Amino acid sequence: MFGMRPTEATVSGRVINVGIVGCGLVTQVVHIPCLNSLSHQFQITYFSDVSEEAVKCSQLKVAGNLRPKTTRSVEELCNAPSVDLVLVASHHTFHAAHAELALRAKKHVFIEKPIALSLQDADRIIAADKAAGGGRAFIGFMRRYAAAFVDAVREVGTIESIHYVRVRDIIGPNSVFVGQSGTCPRTFNDYREEDSNALREKTSDDMKQALQHELGIAVTKETTMMWDVLSFLGAHDLSAMREIVGMPDGVVGFSPCATTGSPFGSAIFRYSNFAVAYESGVDQVARFDASIEVFGDSKTVKVCIDTPFIRGLPTTMVVKETLPDDSYKESVTRSTYEDPFMLEWKEVYRWIVEGKVPKTTPQDARCDLEILGMLMKSAFT
Repeated sequence: MFGMRPTEATVSGRVINVGIVGCGLVTQVVHIPCLNSLSHQFQITYFSDVSEEAVKCSQLKVAGNLRPKTTRSVEELCNAPSVDLVLVASHHTFHAAHAELALRAKKHVFIEKPIALSLQDADRIIAADKAAGGGRAFIGFMRRYAAAFVDAVREVGTIESIHYVRVRDIIGPNSVFVGQSGTCPRTFNDYREEDSNALREKTSDDMKQALQHELGIAVTKETTMMWDVLSFLGAHDLSAMREIVGMPDGVVGFSPCATTGSPFGSAIFRYSNFAVAYESGVDQVARFDASIEVFGDSKTVKVCIDTPFIRGLPTTMVVKETLPDDSYKESVTRSTYEDPFMLEWKEVYRWIVEGKVPKTTPQDARCDLEILGMLMKSAFT
């Protein structure tokens, strides 16, 4: 079943050639080290970025004797015979355009989350995937491939009746975790003026499309900040929430703190027989406090998530339950020290080699934008 942890029996000996679009933080800190560790399954063969310095820096981080080719042209990378899989890790405003180029070239495409900022761009990716034959796009929700998360989904399935769910994601500055990760990422500013202008214009267009045209909400400093925070941080939580308990029926209330300039918010989602309390925020405290907790009648299941920017930090599952003899049992399961990104890349390999449709498809990711719309309408209309 797709989503289960791979076994050695799934290894085929085939090496997947990867072209990476976007050489920013997540590429340098996460993807290149993961692919280096999985060199028996993946080989980075191409880089593309608007920053020539970022490309050169990323080249030097690739293990082995093969020096990846580089280009400013995403189209060139997508059409290169030496590329089997295109990792779209560029700015999310360009995800749809870059994914379309890769899918048109009949490549497999791994798109970092969020899929896009608007339903319109998400639908562009869905249409391009269908035109390419379907099942060729994979959205990078690594939390859903964490071993403990997969275990928790199974454990929650044994709860006869869910009474309440709590989803929490309050984190400090990622720079603290990244700076102590030993990956030594670098940032550059050698951008051409036309590239910077294109980013500003596309971001502005996306906000108008998502807020004004799709939701009927005014584009303000507050609504723009809230949509930006929710699409980045919230996409992780809401995607995982959906897999565990499904799509909500609606939002009872959403209280964003955007009016005070604080990137915090809390909401209550309505389900047929229970409610989900959701809280999210970013501050300057150097800790990572993320979890999903499901309360049943005699069992509670909690997934505890650590920062993805330090490799080897495991996700854990905590189960608290009353047994048939009325005794109380509390257990903590850490089934592996492999972090979510490594497990996700192993699933990517299975997806390509075995031809299985991933659970994190573009159609699946579109649902998160729908939930973000529910939240924004609740607060700003």
